[in-house]
Amino acid sequence: MKRKDFLKTSVIGGIGLAVSQTALMASGHHSNYLDDKHYVEPEKVLPKRTFDVVVAGGGTGGVIAAIAAARNGARTILIEAKGYTGGVAVEGGTAIHSFYNLWKAFPGVEKRQVVKGIPAELIERLTALGGATGYAEMEKHYEYDSVCTAIDTEMYKLLSHQMLDEAGVYVCLNTRLVSAIMKDNRVEGVVLESRAGREAIMAKSFIDCTGYGDLCAFAGASYSEPNDYRVANSMGIGNVNIERYYDFLNSRDAIGQLARGMRSGKDGQIIRLGSEGPQGFPEAFASAAREIGMATISTTTYDNYLMFIKLNIKLPVSPTDRDEVSLAELELRKRMQKGLELFKEHIPGFENAFIARTSPSLCIRRGRLIECDYDITHEDVIEARHFDDDVFVYGFHDSAPRFQIANGGTYGIPYKALCVAGIDNLYAAGMLITSDHRAHMSTRNTVSCMGQGQATGTAAALCAKKNIGSRDLKYADLRSALEKGGVYFNV
Repeated sequence: MKRKDFLKTSVIGGIGLAVSQTALMASGHHSNYLDDKHYVEPEKVLPKRTFDVVVAGGGTGGVIAAIAAARNGARTILIEAKGYTGGVAVEGGTAIHSFYNLWKAFPGVEKRQVVKGIPAELIERLTALGGATGYAEMEKHYEYDSVCTAIDTEMYKLLSHQMLDEAGVYVCLNTRLVSAIMKDNRVEGVVLESRAGREAIMAKSFIDCTGYGDLCAFAGASYSEPNDYRVANSMGIGNVNIERYYDFLNSRDAIGQLARGMRSGKDGQIIRLGSEGPQGFPEAFASAAREIGMATISTTTYDNYLMFIKLNIKLPVSPTDRDEVSLAELELRKRMQKGLELFKEHIPGFENAFIARTSPSLCIRRGRLIECDYDITHEDVIEARHFDDDVFVYGFHDSAPRFQIANGGTYGIPYKALCVAGIDNLYAAGMLITSDHRAHMSTRNTVSCMGQGQATGTAAALCAKKNIGSRDLKYADLRSALEKGGVYFNV
């Protein structure tokens, strides 16, 4: 059901409830219980604050969006339900994909860093602190990605929050967005809820970086819920001898991915390792790994620690379904324990391993798909198309080598692909856009989400400053501001 249809149904139902409540009041019955299945929440007077830009979601894209908005002069508030920033980048724990074009897969193609600006600034600062590997080149399976950027997830949480603080963003952690305040086709505010109570936040421009499309749904945007990915949780495994693991895979000719870089302060160390499939593993391990949806590709920034072993499960319904997700949370944790046992039993170097890190909740690749003014197509991506309103360029595809951007080039993310259809001042960024699953396997990735964040944050700030809607913003003004922010545009 489209959200607008749902809202119409809710309004009609609400009229009925209001009539029933009026009848109850007239009869002298003042209870808020209408019947055995309905309760009317009493009206509340909420405290109200005003900002220029609201960013919903402090994840991979939301952090960058809020920094960009604040650096462009907007009074910016960031709303995050969890107690830290970073989102899937820190919860998944895998490599960050990808700041470079796929030059290694195309002999003679120039090596280019195609995503710069605030996303690159974050990674370069993190690398200088010892919390990332920079842009280490892939030695094997470079037809998938030419570089590997591994991160220390805890240092990423810290630095991302520090950068928000430096930019002057008002950060609300442990805070949920619970509704949108609408007037015609414009968002006027949002309602937040935390342990401090409920409050209304009014603003001029809004960005949905929630991953689930919560703000867009509350605002009445049209959306669907494709449920076209598995959900996952990942675990970090401590007390692992990485070199013994490498020797084991190498002896069986089973190394699928390999990169070397900075690890525990020493260069030239293995930072990405694993097999692309079950081949090369003992059959008992391989068959059990398939049953629990476990992948063996991992990334690390420290000796004796694998940051990322992923366990997957396919839900029968959308991951917006609370009850199914609750069941999946338990199942995934059972699978993580089983996965650890498999490694300890079958793989040299894991004899004394233990689970050192998990995501606090399962990770999704898509929740709600939000309808925007333009829908990026599969052909746009693989044919390296650019638009007259590009807001950044990107060159990674998670389905490589099956799908690659042509000739190791880039495609453009157009501004119109980030403007939520039918709403004047709302942007969608991250995994919320792109209906075609094939194209979405590129646009949903971490560095693309970061780039979308800088684009929407910059645009939202400019619109707030000019007191205009998203479609009234001149592209020349946006392009100039993005270039000043370090965004790379060469095709």
